[in-house]
Amino acid sequence: MFSKLAKSIFGSSNDRYVKSLDKMVRQIGAYESQLAEMSDEELRGMTAKFREEIAGGRTLDDILPEAFAVVREASKRCMGMRHFDVQMIGGIVLHRGEIAEMRTGEGKTLVATLAVYLNALEGKGVHVVTVNDYLARRDAETMGVLYNFLGLSVGVIVPNLNELERREAYNSDITYATNNELGFDYLRDNMKHDRDQMVHRPFNYAIVDEVDSILIDEARTPLIISGPTDDKSDLYVSVDAVVRQLITDDSTFEADEKSKNVTLTEDGVEKAERLLEGAGLLEGSNLYAIENTQVVHHLDQALKANVMFKRDIDYIVKDGKVVIIDEFTGRMMDGRRWSNGLHQAVEAKEGVKIEPENQTMASITFQNYFRMYPKLCGMTGTAATEAAEFFDIYKMNVVTIPTNVPVQRIDEEDEFYKNTLDKFAAIAKLIREKNEIGQPVLVGTVSIEKSELLSEFLTKEGVVHNVLNARFHEKEAHIVAQAGRLGAVTIATNMAGRGTDIKLGGNLEFRIEDELRDTPEGPERDAIIAGFKAEIDAEKEKVLAAGGLCVIGTERHESRRIDNQLRGRSGRQGDPGLSKFYLCLEDDLLRIFGPDTMFSKLMNSNLADGEAIGSRWLSKAIETAQKKVEARNYDVRKQVVEYDDVMNDQRKVIYEQRADIMDAQAMDEVVHDMRHDTVNALVATACPHGSYPEVWDIEGLTNAALFTLGINAPIADWVHAQDGIEPETIEERLAEMADAHMADKIACNDPEIWRQVEKSVLLERLDHHWKEHLATLDALRQVVFLRAYAQKTPINEYKQEAFGLFERMIEQIREDVTRILSTAELQFSQPEPAALPELPDFLTTHIDPFTGQNDAIPAALPGFDPSQIDPAYSRNAPCPCGSGQKYKHCHGAVV
Repeated sequence: MFSKLAKSIFGSSNDRYVKSLDKMVRQIGAYESQLAEMSDEELRGMTAKFREEIAGGRTLDDILPEAFAVVREASKRCMGMRHFDVQMIGGIVLHRGEIAEMRTGEGKTLVATLAVYLNALEGKGVHVVTVNDYLARRDAETMGVLYNFLGLSVGVIVPNLNELERREAYNSDITYATNNELGFDYLRDNMKHDRDQMVHRPFNYAIVDEVDSILIDEARTPLIISGPTDDKSDLYVSVDAVVRQLITDDSTFEADEKSKNVTLTEDGVEKAERLLEGAGLLEGSNLYAIENTQVVHHLDQALKANVMFKRDIDYIVKDGKVVIIDEFTGRMMDGRRWSNGLHQAVEAKEGVKIEPENQTMASITFQNYFRMYPKLCGMTGTAATEAAEFFDIYKMNVVTIPTNVPVQRIDEEDEFYKNTLDKFAAIAKLIREKNEIGQPVLVGTVSIEKSELLSEFLTKEGVVHNVLNARFHEKEAHIVAQAGRLGAVTIATNMAGRGTDIKLGGNLEFRIEDELRDTPEGPERDAIIAGFKAEIDAEKEKVLAAGGLCVIGTERHESRRIDNQLRGRSGRQGDPGLSKFYLCLEDDLLRIFGPDTMFSKLMNSNLADGEAIGSRWLSKAIETAQKKVEARNYDVRKQVVEYDDVMNDQRKVIYEQRADIMDAQAMDEVVHDMRHDTVNALVATACPHGSYPEVWDIEGLTNAALFTLGINAPIADWVHAQDGIEPETIEERLAEMADAHMADKIACNDPEIWRQVEKSVLLERLDHHWKEHLATLDALRQVVFLRAYAQKTPINEYKQEAFGLFERMIEQIREDVTRILSTAELQFSQPEPAALPELPDFLTTHIDPFTGQNDAIPAALPGFDPSQIDPAYSRNAPCPCGSGQKYKHCHGAVV
């Protein structure tokens, strides 16, 4: 009670913080009249002036007021837009490395220009991160006009750029890119064998647009680069056939919709064993015998694919391929794939071509990628509900920025119905009523299935409408942009089209692009555009009179943020608007997470068919269920980052070592130390410390020295000739012989060539063992949870095991490098460095290690030309085109 009283008198901590920035906003405003008198050249020259001041010792904070004022003035001249004072507050918040929560339509894209320009003045690079390629291109083009006017360079990273184009984009003052492209470029950089091939610059400053989507929603799924493994299509088809017979009886399995897992019952295990035995897939008669581990894995994935993953909800089948539907945006994730054989299981279920599984080659979570930036900030319309997570994981505070004009949108109470059909009938009736008075309606659904069901209801009501879901991904920005036109009815899956402004009366830019694409520049085109503007202004007045944009939610999402994003599309910049959610007992949130007895008893006993109930108490109960789900999802994301933190420490060590190897002129000292460490390890194994010579494995040590060091050492003679010889003496003698052997080998070759050979071998062995280590850690993470049954903490067990595995990996790298350099007979046809190996074909994937869900982006080599394939290329190797198939089954079949 006291806290509420204090808040009413003094305001919240957020209000006080925002108010404290008023002084700086006034300082920015004081420069406006002075800058307005400058010519364009003088204004552009301010960039060079600021850079000189920074070089002279002034900080970015020192020049912030004047720099922000310069951006405001340049924006007025270039784009006809003047930053509001509340946008200046947003810019200050971004510069300070915090999250600016700004309502939809408040101009976040323009706000970013302030902090981007200021931080780009240092010349260290600024990354602006967007949720999709369309927004990256759009923002780079529209805001690039401003940056170029002020003398800054702008680059954009989108798929299918070559290495040179990527490097140029990263070397720009400002780089626009998606989170996936940035992360995958970082991973690819750390697979390359030459520093000059790398595209990233050192991390400096990043602004993340739609920060909640990128750092919260997508943070469950790490980015993974992987390469193809052996084809097991027949096994997937055979196991799928078994599962189809299993699931005809509900008593054979138990499904957990919360975690999307399916487990066999005792009866199910017995039936599965009989079916697998009959199909010749089981060794012995026990399903859980160690030799049947692989079959059990495929059985689990096939169960999940058939029971939990629904066509047109979780995925669609397009052009003979299974395409994942993003659960948050409803967009098709073309080319992305689930992991651990799940995608292959779904392909077997749908009867389409089964692509081979892949092996992890590099991996990182978004949490650990973005935490590498010394300064990170973000902006979104919905972040307050996740403020605790943003601070815990990223150390960023959320600051709610006041709107420029008070919000006039009316948020009505939720309406509850008994079933989906009653609910959709009520929604269709409301839409028809709004459509008759010309009020535009935007409807948010949670799946393709629901959007198409609602479309059928509207068709029966005679309402003309647009359906925007994963099936029409290509048109989404254009459809959403015109959702504010008079009488428009738009059905959007979740937040498809997010990032595109819905302007009442219509969006002029998109209308010009859609209708005047083929009309040449000139007076005729200008006249048409003037007509469009007049039409839009007139139409806007009619839409305002009808009540503005009406937003309808067909059910509550498990995250309150997604609901708020939908609501936020209405009431832009002080426009009137309306929002309302319709719910029923069959909604996923109520069915899976709601208190069953409370809802079912209350509604089934008191509601007639088609009757609705609205209650603050019920809305509060829904919000409580959402909070529970949000907390569960946070725990999952926190678990992901806890496990990746273990790998991240090791990843940093490996990547730093790779960088040191690439930067070094020569690696002879490192190779020398590796050789001596290997000698010590060999002797320690054969001659344990504190043991007697009688128990030493002299023969084994002699063979190991020949195999690993390339020397035929008379170790037995040393032991017999010197009574009481110490292991240290053997180590010294072996090391001397090994050094002399290497010196002779180096003397026979060109020193420059040998240095290249050492670097190449070091990098190749490091990459090989790191890849194997990642696969081992993946397997460890899958099974370490079982140790909880032994009263052990899984994460602690994982840390201990991972540390031991890492130490063994380092030992193996040392031994491998020593063996290859000591024993290999190298012949050089030319006295020049050997060509650096090409990166292999790989898939870029975005995968959840706990649920098996992921996104995968196939990255075929750009500019692939089959005629350039070496005739000696192995027919069993992966095809160079990047398809993931063997060469003999792909381009090798036609070349």
